This record gives sequence, structure tokens and C-alpha cells, in this order.
Amino acid sequence: MSEGPAGWGTPLYDAVLDAAGVGAGTTVLDLGCGPGEFARRAAGLGAAVTGIDVDPGAVAVAAAAVPEGAFAVGDAHDPPHGPFDVVVAMQLLPHVRNPVVVLQAAGAAGATVAITVWGAEQECDVRAFGEALAPLLPPRRAPEGPPPLTDPDRLRQVVGLAGLEVVGVTEVICPFDYPDEDELIGPLFGTAIGRTAARAAGPAAVRAAVLDRLAGRRTPGGAYRLENLFRVLIARPPAGQPAP
Repeated sequence: MSEGPAGWGTPLYDAVLDAAGVGAGTTVLDLGCGPGEFARRAAGLGAAVTGIDVDPGAVAVAAAAVPEGAFAVGDAHDPPHGPFDVVVAMQLLPHVRNPVVVLQAAGAAGATVAITVWGAEQECDVRAFGEALAPLLPPRRAPEGPPPLTDPDRLRQVVGLAGLEVVGVTEVICPFDYPDEDELIGPLFGTAIGRTAARAAGPAAVRAAVLDRLAGRRTPGGAYRLENLFRVLIARPPAGQPAP
């Protein structure tokens, strides 16, 4: 995953591994494995990891990072059949065509399904980027359709539609640490919102707006820390349903 600075995901990975009971000998299917960061963490505990991703480049990186794992190009809507002890959808569901189908396939392949999502906007300090740039951007349109999967009730609803039962939900704070101003702002220009604001007002205005908005997150040493909430949901097929 590349949703934040290097190392941001470690608390989230560890929370998933703990909540799903992953340890030596656990078979794990990592859906949308990306470059293998979570898979590496799981393999370090002795788990037998399989990973799939639609990006061949990411699969190659994961295979190099976790040589003891098995990685392949594949679609989370049609994953390997398993059976697996744990199937993980790490920050995946908002990016797939049909989250319900993905979860149905995950439940068919594994005894336990672990899902992670961002917290709601107001629960995450990264919202400050959008707040800082809002005056430089066109008015934000109200979202259409159902609530996002960051809404806990909506996430539970989607899990239920997939025929899975929620076992538990854990909240995890993941600090995003940036060593200096350049590391804080540089990646922003690679995002759609950052590029749009820069075209409208110029890079200097973007930089000034962000630094002003995040002044309260600056440490005495000049670094920045943003704390963001994520949720880990553990689900299983209903009791009495045949194990995969």
C-alpha cells in the first residue's frame, strides 16, 4: 500500500494479524497484496502466504520481498479457492468493482475474513489536506449514492450482504510521520487534489495553505505527525455453513 509515508501501515498490519489469530502455520490469502508489505509481516510470524494483485509489477515486488510466499496476478473477484485459514482484504474494498462479490469469494475461500478500511473523514487527520486546499478548489459536490465503506454501519451492511457474520471490529490509530515540510507536501502534488489546486493557484500557494493548516501538527524538531483511524473488521461464514 502507498496511502501514506513509509511504515505507516505497521500498526494496522499487526492489528489484523492479532485479530485474525495469524501465527506459525496459518494459511493466509492476501487479496490485493500490492508490494507485499502485509504479506512480509505475516510470513515473519510463520504464516504460509498466498497473494494476488491485478498489477504485475506489484506482484513481482511482493514475490521478491516474500520469497517463501506464492504470488500471482489475479482479480479479487475471482481469487484462489483455497481453503485458507484467513483471507485478508487490506484497504481493498473501496477500490474494487463489487465489494459484495469480493467478500462472498473471500468467505468461500477462507474460514476467517479480515477487512480494513479508513475511518470516517472526521476521524483522520489527513482531512486537513483537503481542508487546506478547499479555498483553492471548485466547490465540493455532495457525494451521491450510498454512504462510503468508511461508514461503520455501511461496512457492516456490505459484509452482511455477502453472507458473512461480523465477529468483531477493532479501531487502530496509525500515525503518518513526515520528517520535514518537503516530505509532507511533496507527495501531495502527485494526487488529483494537489495537481488541481496547483494549476488553479500555483505550487507556492498550495504549500503555504497546507503548512498553515498543519502548523499545529508540527513537532519541535520540524517533523509532522498526522494520526488517522482505521477499522479492522473480522467476519466469518455463518455457523453451520460448510467450511471451505
